[in-house]
Amino acid sequence: MIYKSICAIKGVTAYGIKEGKFGLALIRASGTAAGVFTENLVKAAPIELMRRQIKAGKLEAVIANSGCANAYTGKRGYEDAVTMTEYAGSALGVDDTSVGVASTGVIGRYLDLSLIRHQCADVAPKLKSSPDAEDRTVHAIMTTDTCPKHALVKNESFTIGAIAKGSGMIAPNMGTMLSFIYTDAQIEAKQLKGALKRAAQRTFNRVVVDGDTSTNDIALCTATGEAGKVNEKEFAVALEACCRSLAQQIAADGEGASKLLEVTVRGAPKEAAAAKVARVVIESPLVKTAVYGEDPNWGRIVAAAGRAGVKFDPNAVSLWISDGNNQYPLVKSGEIIADLTRAKAAMHGNKVIFVLDLGAGNEEATAWGCDLTEKYVEINGRYTT
Repeated sequence: MIYKSICAIKGVTAYGIKEGKFGLALIRASGTAAGVFTENLVKAAPIELMRRQIKAGKLEAVIANSGCANAYTGKRGYEDAVTMTEYAGSALGVDDTSVGVASTGVIGRYLDLSLIRHQCADVAPKLKSSPDAEDRTVHAIMTTDTCPKHALVKNESFTIGAIAKGSGMIAPNMGTMLSFIYTDAQIEAKQLKGALKRAAQRTFNRVVVDGDTSTNDIALCTATGEAGKVNEKEFAVALEACCRSLAQQIAADGEGASKLLEVTVRGAPKEAAAAKVARVVIESPLVKTAVYGEDPNWGRIVAAAGRAGVKFDPNAVSLWISDGNNQYPLVKSGEIIADLTRAKAAMHGNKVIFVLDLGAGNEEATAWGCDLTEKYVEINGRYTT
């Protein structure tokens, strides 16, 4: 069997069901756990619950539903999130306070608990470890996603596998829309939390599809410990690589997207400054529409960088464009040197890369996004109707 993500981890079983717009996934795995959550002031009920429960540093299982976000639902919504953990706990024979919960879908609607209870009872007996189980699990949590998102990173001494969903309302300020990460590494909850936070900062937090931070963003990581103790630095690098893969997949699958947009900012005074500039460029509607129209408008790139709040000399800036195979200069130390024909040719494919050197330091960072098309408006113009 060829595993693509979470079921490659010993001790993980999973399954999911999708009925129209409404899906439910269960994942069972016991171990130390950590999470990162949305920083949107309006937090969904599952986020409020998990911010409390994750403090124990351990999870036995995860239940996630799609179709209803259970966000902006007040006291009833919180109680419904607790009820979801009780359903999963009862069905799987684990303590409900050690069950992770997540939701995604329409904001401002109440959960259909009778449906969730029915789906939970249907899914629980089917949990298994197989490629099919991975696929069914990730499909169960998809909403406007056009494809499932899996990631698998193998080290000599441990493995990390993860799934995610995310396509629209993507400008995370913590993690991604929904992401469930598993590893057989043995690592303490405190160290796991630090590694996950750093990984999210460098990957999920650098994805922008439309500039909207969701109410439901959550990334949970569980370490089963089956592989024994690991080198913490090696683990941190592998976890970041796993999260980066998911981040790029989310960006490429942005609602209505036809092109993946990658922006690397170099020559910044600090990594945080480079990341800030890269995110501002990535989220610019003018840049995104230019990419869609295959218009190598270098002026829009530089202009967006200039409003990021990072000091640099515009006359020292250099800029390149690439399709991933060939790279062409557009600006060199403030002088326009673009070959328009080659620059346009670099935008014909499904991936467009800009490399921007600020000439103001030695740090760099990369962010990912996508173009902005008419399809995005079609998808979101009638999202609830």
